Amino acid sequence: MATKWGICSVGKISQDFMGALGTLPAEDHQAVAVAARDLNRAKDFATSHNIPKVYGSYEELAKDPNIDIIYVGALHTVHRDVVLMFMQNGKNVLCEKPLAMNSGEVRELISAAKEHNVFLMEALWSRFFPAYEQIRTLLSQNAIGDVKVVRAEFGYDLQNVQRVVQKELGGGALLDIGCYCIQFALMVFNGEVPESVTAKGFLHETGVEETVTIILKYSGKRQAILTCTIMTNLPNQAAISGSKGIIQIPAYMWCPTSIIVNGNESKFPVPLSTKTANFPNSTGLSYQAEHVRQCLLKGLKESPIMSWADSQLLANIIEEARKQLALSDTQDTV
Repeated sequence: MATKWGICSVGKISQDFMGALGTLPAEDHQAVAVAARDLNRAKDFATSHNIPKVYGSYEELAKDPNIDIIYVGALHTVHRDVVLMFMQNGKNVLCEKPLAMNSGEVRELISAAKEHNVFLMEALWSRFFPAYEQIRTLLSQNAIGDVKVVRAEFGYDLQNVQRVVQKELGGGALLDIGCYCIQFALMVFNGEVPESVTAKGFLHETGVEETVTIILKYSGKRQAILTCTIMTNLPNQAAISGSKGIIQIPAYMWCPTSIIVNGNESKFPVPLSTKTANFPNSTGLSYQAEHVRQCLLKGLKESPIMSWADSQLLANIIEEARKQLALSDTQDTV
């Protein structure tokens, strides 16, 4: 029986999510309803993606009894409210990153998921790429020995994207792209809480962080050095250096199609789609969707690969980094 998806919001990432669903078997995945606050936009989206039900409010989507899980691709600032509403109506939720605007809101959503006995996962799609799966396998096999240093970077010139540069829209380099670098380090160190978080960087004229470097210090003289920026393009690479070798992601560290292990490259091409994509390698969203389906089929309420603890630690680190950058945003104080 197919997993029946509801789609919350019709922006670029939701468009790409639908393109990715289209690469999966129709008998496994079906989008059965879509909601947007602009009904006409929702209708256009439904027509483009052959979705049978259309709603002009998220509340209507929450009450649709024919939905197994809702994908939330809405603006960062509304994540907490809409996810909470969906869960209060008994809906499972896959919510785009960031799960919420601060660590307190993340705690609240995790608590609500437990209370209402529903599945909840932060949609950090990177974790489900075959390249990431291979990295986890290699680390579990001690293929590069003891990990000493992790590096990751993510940077694009996004100065002209209002959603990214405006505080009231949930902007800033950390919430938008820096989270991918942080989650990479958390995955490599298997969810271990770092001994310290040190953040240095610069604020944009709008008050959001524009360039940030974070150092996560771990016990045993291990560390992660993570850089993100919305001001310029970076190579967007990552590397894990151990006592016996190195694993490298040569490009698109958040959605990679290859890794290099001690000089030997392995390739993992993403599925092909006839849909026009907004973001690189976005058909790779299909890996995440299928993982969610498998979790639901097993009756899980939490992903073993992107756990609630990971989401909470990610939010805690971002919040600490933003505090060190002296952001005077009331949403960042809990």
